[in-house]
Amino acid sequence: MSDLRTPLARVKGLGSAKDGTSHFWHQRLTALALIPLVMWFGFALASLPTDYITLTSYIRQPIITVGLILVIIMVFYHAQLGLQVVLEDYVSSHAKRTVAIILSSFLCLICALTGIVAVLKISFGA
Repeated sequence: MSDLRTPLARVKGLGSAKDGTSHFWHQRLTALALIPLVMWFGFALASLPTDYITLTSYIRQPIITVGLILVIIMVFYHAQLGLQVVLEDYVSSHAKRTVAIILSSFLCLICALTGIVAVLKISFGA
């Protein structure tokens, strides 16, 4: 089977979209990073008492604050990457696909920022 890419594209390893490989690797690396983060988050949630004061004092620990922010960033970045792939594969109209990708990216960004602000607000006691 012949390769229809230009010599430069073959050297760079780029497909027709010019960024599929990096998108693929970002999605895989975020999934890999989420394995220990989600396990830590699950164990942390399972071990916490349900009262508000214990929970807020737990979140105020700097390492816990950083861990929660990392979980939020990785979850929503990974979700945005996955949603983009699904929309690219299943929405046939170019205009609708572009609007849907922009809206899903914006929604993931808003949700991530909301989560980060909530963690920081609890952490700083505001």
